Amino acid sequence: MDAMDKMWLSLYAIGFMVLASVLITFARAKTKGFIRLILSTVAVFILICSFFLGLISIV
Repeated sequence: MDAMDKMWLSLYAIGFMVLASVLITFARAKTKGFIRLILSTVAVFILICSFFLGLISIV
C-alpha cells in the first residue's frame, strides 16, 4: 500500500467519524424511542468502521 492509499483511507476514516458524530447528535436531539436506538446503533457501527480504517492507514 503506497502513501496515497493511506492518505485516502485516513480521510475516509475522518469523514466517517464526522458522519457518526452528526448522526449521534441528531439522534439524541431530535428523535425518541426505537428510531433513536437504531440511529445510535448505526452511528456506533460507523465509528467502529472508521476506527479500523484509521488503524489500517497507520500500519
